[in-house]
Order: sequence, then C-alpha cells, then structure tokens
Amino acid sequence: MIGAIRSRIRRTIRGDDDQYLVIGAVILSTFFIGFGGGVIFPILPNLGVILGISPFLVGVILSANRFSRLLANAPAGILVDWLGTRTPFVIGMFIQGVATFGYVIAVVAPAPEAWFMLARLLWGVGSALVFATAYTIAADVSDDGSRGTSMGLIRGGVLFGAPTGMVVGGIVSEVSGTVAAFLLATVFAFLASFIAYATIPETHVEKETRESVKPWDVDVSVPAVTVGFVNFAVLFVYFGVLFSTLVLFLAENELGILGFNAQGSSGVFMAITVIIAGVFMFFGGYVSDQRQSRVPTLVSFLGLTFVGFVLLAHADSITTLTLACVCVGAGQGGTSGPLMALLGDLTPDERMGRAVGTNNVLGDVGGGIGPLISLPMVDMVGFQPVFLASSLLPLIAALILLAGVYRQTGQVLPGVKIPRGGRS
Repeated sequence: MIGAIRSRIRRTIRGDDDQYLVIGAVILSTFFIGFGGGVIFPILPNLGVILGISPFLVGVILSANRFSRLLANAPAGILVDWLGTRTPFVIGMFIQGVATFGYVIAVVAPAPEAWFMLARLLWGVGSALVFATAYTIAADVSDDGSRGTSMGLIRGGVLFGAPTGMVVGGIVSEVSGTVAAFLLATVFAFLASFIAYATIPETHVEKETRESVKPWDVDVSVPAVTVGFVNFAVLFVYFGVLFSTLVLFLAENELGILGFNAQGSSGVFMAITVIIAGVFMFFGGYVSDQRQSRVPTLVSFLGLTFVGFVLLAHADSITTLTLACVCVGAGQGGTSGPLMALLGDLTPDERMGRAVGTNNVLGDVGGGIGPLISLPMVDMVGFQPVFLASSLLPLIAALILLAGVYRQTGQVLPGVKIPRGGRS
C-alpha cells in the first residue's frame, strides 16, 4: 500500500527538472546549515582560553553533537517512515538554526560552557533529522538511473558546508569578532530553514496513508546492516584514523607544506582530502548509475582507500603523502554516493528512513571510536602498523559488501534495476 502511494508521489515530482529542483534545494539547505557546524571549530579552542574553559571540556563540547546524533539517528529514521520527510527536514533545520544562535548566547551569557554544550547537543539532534531525511528524499525523487548521482550530490553538499564554515568562521572572527562570526552562521542557518520550508515537498508518505511505526522498530535488515558496516569502516579509517593522527604524523616526520608547521600543514592535507572526496562523491555516484551494477564501483573505491593507507604507511615525503591523501579522499568520496544509492536500491520504500538511520548510527560509531583506538595504538606501536592495519578495513568492508549483497539478491554483481522486497 505504502509502496503504491510512494509510486504516485514519485510520478508527480520525478520529471528531471522537478527532481533536480528538489535535490538542489536539499543541497543548498544542507550546505548553508553546515556553516553552523563548521564555524565553531576555528573559534572554540581560542574561547577556551578567553572564557576559562578547560581543554578537556572544549573537547567534550566539540564532540557533544556526535554523541547526541548517535542516539537520535535511529529514532529520526523511524520518524521519517511514520511522519514523512518534509516536516522532520524543516524541523531539523530549524533546530540547528536555534543551536547556532546558542553560540551567540554562550559568548555573552554566564556559564558559557553550559550554553555551548546545550547548543552542540541540540545541533546533533537536528543533524540526525536532516541526515535521515536528506538521503530519503534523494531515494524518493530519483530512480535507478539517477540515484547514485543524487546521493553523491547531497553527500557533497553536506561535506562542503562544514569546511566552508571553518574558513568563514576563522576569517570573520579575526576581522569582526567572535559574536559577528556566530551571528553570520545563525543567519545562514535560518536561511537554510527558510529554503527548506519554501521548497522541499513531501516525498515519502501522505497524511491519510501514514502507517503505524513502532518506536523500537530499528532496521536491522541485511541491506541496512551491510551498508552500515561499510560506512563504519570507511568513516573509521577516514575520520577516526587519518584526520586524528595526521598532525602527529607530520610532526614526528618533520614534514610540512607551504612553510607551515605540522598543525598548519595538517589543515592543508585535510583540505586536499575533503576537496577530492567532494568531487568523487558526485563522480562515483554518476559512474555507478551508468553501469549495470553499483558493486564494481564500490569495490574499486574501497580498493583505492586500501592503496591510500598503504601509501600513507610508507610516506616519507610530501609527494608520497599527498598521493596517499588523494587516494584516501577519492576512495572515501567515491564510496559514499554509490553506497547510499545501493541502500536505496535494496530497501523497500516504506523502510528507507529507518535504513538510513541504521547506516548513520554505524557511521557515527566508526567515526567516533576511531580516534579512541588509533591515537593510543599510535603511541604504543607507531604509525606504520596502525596505517597498515587500517588499510585492511576497506578490504574487509568489500568482503562484507559482497556477502551482504549476495545474501540479499542471490548475485554478487546485481544490476541496478533489481527486484526489491516490498518495493512497488
């Protein structure tokens, strides 16, 4: 029943122009909202000195959104399948806008650490709603031949928002002060909410056809868990290993670029990986749409991530380190679009929100525990063993992917247009 209703909804909005109008609105909204997430990073460490916040507390505040999002991801997916996409998307945007304004309050109010903590916790809840709905919207309005491209575009919009916010936050805070930077981020966050409210249609369910979804009905199906574990592995090595250890690696090996020290150089190399990842998010999704199966594209980019970490383990110059970062960035980005598209291919329409929630939970766990494991291990055994061990995770993820896809479809290389249980 829900599948039939969704098919009618899709037919009304799936013209190429309408499809990309909706995708463009999602990208623009998530890009602008990303300012609020990024703008705090170049400012908050300095506020620790100015406002008397301890370094430990600064770290807790910076991580608070990830913990609240981790708890909110699964409920957000359940909410999407029950309520639809439009309302949770707009509410999530608005919550993130309020959270961004919380940074302004924190600067001028007593007990700034409490305000910053509350703002970051709220940001995580809003982020869970936005992530769950954004990818579900992409699955709803696209078809088998465009889903990878749509997912890649949305992932790219989400990705570029935060680093752009970091740059803008650093410059504006330097020129006009901290409050001005946070106010600018707030303006963009509420602009994103307005864009979402004005342009995002309901794509998932209709009011009269909402089905009851139990609050504990988390998606643990083969497709959701398979894609989620691949996402876990990719984010574990990307955020949890590369981003967490890069500055230490540069310092120990006395490597630098453009005259910067280890801290400045690590920012340059991170920027390289982010830019490359953003480009390959679109490219990987597009390529997977053009092929008979998404699996070869996914396996190829997981293999490229493996190559990147092997190169990283043996990097002894700026040239080899740059090549390693390019490979890792391309591998991470190229995996993202096709991976979410595959989830849309294999998941029944009425469970897509919950499947995205499961995927986001596992991805956040990977990115969250990565630093907790990689940093102590680097201290114990050194960089090369950790990087080599990390290189194995994408290969393990590829095996999990192949096993899960075969279990679900009976084929190792299923076509893009495959029968999907429960999909009408």
